[in-house]
Order: sequence, then C-alpha cells, then structure tokens
Amino acid sequence: MHIAVVGSGYVGLVAATCFAEMGNSVVSVDKDARKIEMLKAGKVPIYEPGLDDMVQRNHSEGRLDFTTDLAEAVRVSSIIFIAVGTPPDEDGSADLKHVLMVARDIGRSMDGPRIVVNKSTVPVGTADLVRNEIQAVTDHPVSVVSNPEFLKEGSAIDDFMKPDRVVIGVSDASAAEVMTELYAPFVRTNNPIIVMSNRSAEMTKYVANSLLASRISFMNEIANLCDAIDADVNEVRIGVGSDHRIGPSFLFPGAGFGGSCFPKDVRALMATAREHGCRLLSLEAAHEVNERQKKILVDKIEAHFGSDLSGRRFAVWGLAFKPNTDDTREAPALVIIDRLKSMGASVSAYDPQAMPNARERLGDSVRLCRNAYEALEGSDALVLVTEWSEFREPDFDRIRSMLKTGVLFDGRNVWNPEKLKRMGFTYYGIGRR
Repeated sequence: MHIAVVGSGYVGLVAATCFAEMGNSVVSVDKDARKIEMLKAGKVPIYEPGLDDMVQRNHSEGRLDFTTDLAEAVRVSSIIFIAVGTPPDEDGSADLKHVLMVARDIGRSMDGPRIVVNKSTVPVGTADLVRNEIQAVTDHPVSVVSNPEFLKEGSAIDDFMKPDRVVIGVSDASAAEVMTELYAPFVRTNNPIIVMSNRSAEMTKYVANSLLASRISFMNEIANLCDAIDADVNEVRIGVGSDHRIGPSFLFPGAGFGGSCFPKDVRALMATAREHGCRLLSLEAAHEVNERQKKILVDKIEAHFGSDLSGRRFAVWGLAFKPNTDDTREAPALVIIDRLKSMGASVSAYDPQAMPNARERLGDSVRLCRNAYEALEGSDALVLVTEWSEFREPDFDRIRSMLKTGVLFDGRNVWNPEKLKRMGFTYYGIGRR
C-alpha cells in the first residue's frame, strides 16, 4: 500500500518505519526541514532501540522516504496517517490545533478519495472534527479512521510489529476492510484486530493509559503505607500480582510516572469528563498521588539530612522518565532536582541517553557528568531515579568509597536492602522494610 504519515515524532516515525518494514511504500512528512534532512541522512532524532537501523535499511531500500511536501505525499498515497502532537492546554485538555491544521491541508491536497487515520492521541469526537475540516475544503470523499497507538517507549518496535491488539475505529465498512488488510501482517499469531466506532476507539486509548496509570498510583500509595507500618511492598506486590485476576504488570512502586502519555492522557480524560458534566474521582486521585509521589524521595532526603541542604551535593542517576528512552517529558528526576536545588543543594547527574534533552531543561544549574561514577565525586548521597540496566548491579564498593556518606535513595526498588546494609550503607527505598 502507499502510505503517508504526517509527523515524524515518536509515534509517526515508528509507525512509518514499521509499515515500510512490512513492504509498504511509505513517505514520512514533517514541516521541520532540518529533521527531514537528518532522516534522509540516516540520523534518527530520537532514541528508540533498533529504530535507527530500521530507518536506514528501509530508506536505502526505497520503501521509506522523507519530505516536507505534504501535498505531494497526499497525492501519491491512499492512506494518510496524522501523527502530530496534541500537547495539553492549561486545563489539561488536548490541544488539537496541529491535528486540525493538518486535516485541512490534507483536504486541500486531495485529488480523489482518501482514508485519513488519526494516529495521534485525541479526545473523543476528534474524528468528527477532522472529517468536518477536510470536507470544508474538498468535495472528494474521505473516510476518517481512529487508530490509537499502544506503544511503550523503549520497546516501541516490538510493540508495533507484534501488537497485543489493533484497535480500528470507523464509520464505514470499506475503510475497515482496508485497515484490516494493512494490519493483517502484524497479527499473524491471531492477536485481534478490533473494529469499533470512532468514538469508542478514541475512548479506548485514554481508558487503557488511565487504568495503567491508576495501578501505578495505587501501588505507590500502598508502598507509602508499607513504609508507615513496617511491611515490605515488594513482598506485597508479589503476593497480590500472583492473583490471576490482577496479574503482575504495572504494580511496581517508585518515584512516580512521567513521559509523554500517562500524565497527559490522564489529564485529558479528566478534562473530557468535566466538559460533559462528569468527574472521574478515582482518576483525579491517581493524578494527585502521582504528583505527590514525584516528591517522595526528597521527603526522605529531608527526613535524613534536614530541610537546609546548603553545602550538600547529591548524585542523581537517571534523567529520562523510564529506561531505554531519551524522553525527559514530565520525568520525576527533573521534579526531584528542582526541589533539591530549592533547598540549597547542588546536583551532579548522569543518564545513558537523556543528557542532551536534560541539558535543554536544566541548563548549567546541574553538573551533567560523563558517566555514573563521575556524578558521585563530592556527593553526600546517591539518588537512583531511572532504573537503567547499568544501574542495577553497580560497583557498590566503589560507590561507598566515593560518597561522603553511605546513603542511598533507591527510587525504583532495584537494589537489595539487606545486602547494602551489610555493606555499611544507609538505604531508603519506596515501601521497603
């Protein structure tokens, strides 16, 4: 099939590349000429394991091209995906101006029938808005499809190539047939392609992310209670997750969730509810818990060192919101660093991939280091925020010799408290006895 994907950000670039990998002819469109030139040169502007090799291979083999010319991309494609950003407004609702602008430009460029697919995460009713924008500027028929993504940063290629399910929201059967044919090679193990209405598909994306976010917030509250009653949340997590009705996923407590999806989608769903005269009380609570949880490590630091941290330095390991990505959007580490600085502390930090993005956010206010151990130099304590693999089994003898005090704050519960206590460390986890 001939496909255009408008937007070469995280979702758009992964989608375009994976469609090309299956043999389709794909053109990735972006208004940022610098980004397009980078991609043509084989340089991927985001970090996602395996993506750079796949982009380079499909581009060199002629299945994947890049352009700033939206009109030409629309003319040569039968399916056009919209994968541009939907940043939150001040009230938490999704800002659709980029989606609707692209929709109108697509309509102006159409020279015949097209299928236009919303791949961006958009509120319920957006398919209708996109259809209206297109039909306002063209007489050519258009089918608007809602096709939410369920990618996890760090494993996006595998998630796209082997999806748990594919959700397709349509208003006509012919578009459903085309989309089912497009996705058939991705579900050869019989994972379902689920066809539903546009509005149900749009809702499905928000509900899925909000439910996962709520599980994390619930376990974070349980971890804080475990701290208060001398229970171990890791043992509780294993006991609860062994129930097949619950399962073990998204039950790991920590320093809060961040990224481009969960925080934004939770706020957007709450905003949608308010617009329709409803309140999602449990989701509001999950959001409040997460905002509070991003400060929990600093609360523990304050309890140990006091509220005046002047003259103290803290090493922070991990700046991305999760491992295997360079994404620092709404990352807990940035909240922690801001609060430490406000209390008078200085910070040395390291992340395997997120240093350039962190530098844009932090500037010169934080010492960004070349490796994890450099961050320990002159530091009073170590704060682990992102559980990169290289942080799971570090050289603790070296850490002990470099820190002024042997205090560790483990924001992801990846280290063994008993082992560290035997080595002379003072250990603080999240709900660890």
